[in-house]
Amino acid sequence: MNGIYLSKEPSSRAPSQWMGKISSSLAMRRKVPVLLGTLAAIATALVTTPCLSAQGLNWEGQTGAFITPFAYTSASPSKGIGRPQLSFHYLDGGSVIGGLAQSSVTVGFLKRIEMGVTRTSTLGGSTPGLSPLFEGGFNTFHGKINFLPENTGGKFMPALSVGFVTRRQVRHVGGVLNGSDTHNGDYYIVATKTITQIKGLPILLSGGFKQTNASIFGIAGNATAWQGRWFGTGAIVLSGPGGSAIIAGAEFAQQPHYIQGLPGATVPTSFAYFFRIIPAPERLNLNIDLGLAQAVGEITPGIDLLARNQFALGISYQF
Repeated sequence: MNGIYLSKEPSSRAPSQWMGKISSSLAMRRKVPVLLGTLAAIATALVTTPCLSAQGLNWEGQTGAFITPFAYTSASPSKGIGRPQLSFHYLDGGSVIGGLAQSSVTVGFLKRIEMGVTRTSTLGGSTPGLSPLFEGGFNTFHGKINFLPENTGGKFMPALSVGFVTRRQVRHVGGVLNGSDTHNGDYYIVATKTITQIKGLPILLSGGFKQTNASIFGIAGNATAWQGRWFGTGAIVLSGPGGSAIIAGAEFAQQPHYIQGLPGATVPTSFAYFFRIIPAPERLNLNIDLGLAQAVGEITPGIDLLARNQFALGISYQF
C-alpha cells in the first residue's frame, strides 16, 4: 500500500507572514488551565521466560509500544469484560511545546476487542509567539478489534487487527489561529508477531498502515489533509535482576507532511527508543517505560520546535 496525499501542496509563504497571524490570534485567546493527570498505572508487557505477552499501553492508551499500537488487545476473557488498565505518560516536549501528560483508561472485551479514553494535558512552553500554539488539552477515544489471533493456521502467523483513534476538542496550532476547536483521527491496520524460537531471547515485531489527518498525534493540531502513513516497532526481551524483565525497543511513526494553519511548515517522521521495565512479571502487572522521543525539530527555515531528543516516561498497571 502506498501513502495517498489528498490535497495540493500548500503555498510556501514566508514564516514572517504566518507569525504575524499567530501574534494577533493569540492576543484574542484566553489561556487554558493546565490539567495534569494523576493516574498511575497500566497493565503492561507480561513476560515469562519462554515468551512475551505484550499487554502494555502506549502514549494514546492503546495496547502497544510507546507511540505505536500492536495487534494485541487488552487482556479479557472470551465471554466477558477484562479488568481495566490505567496508564500515565509524560513527555518533556522542550521549551517550545512544553510538557505533555497523558492519562488513559483502557478495557478489553471478549478477548478480541479493546476500547479506551485518554486525556491530554499540557504544561506550557516558554517561547513567546510559538508556545501558546500548543497550550490546552484534548480528549482521545480509541478502539481496536483483533480479527486474526496470533499463530492462527501456523506458528509464524502474526496477529492482525484494525482500529481507530479520534481526538476531540483539539485547539492546537490551526485551532488557535482560527479561534475554534478542531478534531482529527486515525484508521489503521496492524500486524504483530512475537518470535519465541530463539531460546531465552523473545523478539517482537510489529508494523502497520494508517490513514490520518492528525499532526504529531494531535500535538500540532491537524494536518492539511488525510494521508496514508506507515508505522512499526522492533523489540527484544532481556532477563533482569531479581526475576525482572526488560524490553528494549525502537519504533517509528510517519507523520503527514504539512500542518494546517502553517503554510510552508513540514513535519518529519517521529521516532522513539524505549526501555520497558517489568519488576515482577509473574506477580505484579506493573511496568515502567523510559524513553527518548524524536518528535519534531525545524519545521521551516528559522522556526525550530526543539523536540527532537526529549525524555519520555510511562507508568502502567492492570487491576
